Amino acid sequence: MIRLKWKLTGRYLFSILSIVFIVIVVNTLMVFGMIFFQHQTVNEDVSSDSAERFVREFSQYLSLEQDTPVLSAEGRQALEAYGAWIQILDQHGYVISSYLAPDTASEHYSAMEIVHKYKYMDDEFNTYFLGNYEDFSYIVGIQYSQERRFVFSMNFGSFLSTASQALLAILIVDVLIAAVIGLLFSSILSRPIHSMIERITQLKQRNFEVSHPKRPGIYTSVFANLNDVSDTLQQHEEERVKLEKLRNEWISNVSHDLKTPLASIQGYAELLREGEINPRERLEYAGVIERQSIYMKELLQDLNLTMRLRNQDLPLQLQDTRMEPFVRELVIDVLNDPQFGSRDLEFLSDAEALVLPVDQHLMKRALLNFVHNALIHSGEAAAVTVTVHATHLTITDNGQGIPAEEQEQIFERYYRGSHTTNTRGTGLGMAIGRDIVAAHGMTVELSSEVGQGTTVTVRWGEQE
Repeated sequence: MIRLKWKLTGRYLFSILSIVFIVIVVNTLMVFGMIFFQHQTVNEDVSSDSAERFVREFSQYLSLEQDTPVLSAEGRQALEAYGAWIQILDQHGYVISSYLAPDTASEHYSAMEIVHKYKYMDDEFNTYFLGNYEDFSYIVGIQYSQERRFVFSMNFGSFLSTASQALLAILIVDVLIAAVIGLLFSSILSRPIHSMIERITQLKQRNFEVSHPKRPGIYTSVFANLNDVSDTLQQHEEERVKLEKLRNEWISNVSHDLKTPLASIQGYAELLREGEINPRERLEYAGVIERQSIYMKELLQDLNLTMRLRNQDLPLQLQDTRMEPFVRELVIDVLNDPQFGSRDLEFLSDAEALVLPVDQHLMKRALLNFVHNALIHSGEAAAVTVTVHATHLTITDNGQGIPAEEQEQIFERYYRGSHTTNTRGTGLGMAIGRDIVAAHGMTVELSSEVGQGTTVTVRWGEQE
């Protein structure tokens, strides 16, 4: 878990550092490109109102008269407007004419003096600009000019070394800053993920307590969903525990139900083996063994049937069946059973023409289970009524009813009611009936009130 947390942190930090590094490289290339471009165009992109451009184009105001440069009136006006003065030099550096030049201006300039004048301002704060016209040159001076000229020298190797060190220092500082910021952000991002992983681990360990982290951030919906999953798993766990308890109780009951007939069979078999009994007793013992064997056989059949129904491994043999005579015959069979011959069992119907596709053998088994349950558990004095309607069938008794807390468990496979007095049942009858009805695409419902009786309703819906 900790390893995953740092793995997420490392990946996020790597992405931050990568972005910062790319940005630094691109910005550095842009800066050097701009410097190079500016250096290449500085002499070609002089603004129109600059002194350098003014001096370059000043030759348009000069003309030759008798091989001597002459300044035009327009040129004089331009100099006055610009606040400048001019000296025209011959090939040897002697001044042959001037206009507005100060008294301190030289009459002769050597090559070194011209270079010095161009590079530096003089004591009177004149900035010097040079130009050419034919075989002559001219010097234009501007006092207190806004344009200043600075000269510096540079060792290119030393510059590269210094620039490299500066760039390295910038990279290190930027990387450290990015690392700190990235670590903070990744910590904020990974902390909820770490809590999320812990929450999933708790669910894996069957700890279903609802958790509310202090700062879920963008993961609020994720934690809400995890809490919903926790609630669902808690419900499933409670249901599993309940079913496990019912299953254990059912196994205990079935074991008891098997032990009782087996004990009878074993006991009477031992009596028969001794041979010191009369024929009448022998027949009586054989009858007990037969009844107990039949009971065990029915119990095993019920177990097999409920498992096949549970696994949906029981194909239906559907036949179009008129439900009124089918159910009436079932009620008659129950009344012919000596166990229920004296009970008040009534059949009613208002759907004479109702025909349904059913597996007659299995449907009879399901309805018999519901009717027998009503007769056995409603009390000897209770009346049971079976009614066939167009959309459903009801089995109603006016017996003692079923407590509300037990009603949801009546159709469970392993359940026996708390008021059950018949201990020979397997606890599978109602579950088998419910599964058979469901296999036909129908539904079964139960409603009951203590002291008012119980109604079991099998619904099949509207029929064409």
